[in-house]
Amino acid sequence: MPSEAAMKAAMQAYFDHFNTGDVEAVVALFAPDATVEDPVGSAAHAGTDAIRAAFAAVLATRPHLTLSAPPRGSHGNATAMALEAKVGDLTVRAIDVLTFDEACKITSLKAYFGPEDVIKR
Repeated sequence: MPSEAAMKAAMQAYFDHFNTGDVEAVVALFAPDATVEDPVGSAAHAGTDAIRAAFAAVLATRPHLTLSAPPRGSHGNATAMALEAKVGDLTVRAIDVLTFDEACKITSLKAYFGPEDVIKR
């Protein structure tokens, strides 16, 4: 199991690469068989190609993430972060939960938010 510090560093790299719009750097953080469910309850993107396509579409809208609180680790293989994603005049408040494999690659990313968490400004 990766250390809490390693998982938090991977989360920070995800956050940084997302904000610079670097699709390939974001995808490189994921295990080949990883899944992304954003938001939870929607169809999951599974595997590198699907994750790349999903992030390419999202990052084309030039979103920007800001942390609402410091990233949180766990005694297991998971971390969480509270964030706001701003896209144009929309702000989405979410909690992202990530799980990791032994190599500290992301095996799943689940974004928790609902309709009331999407705010138009």
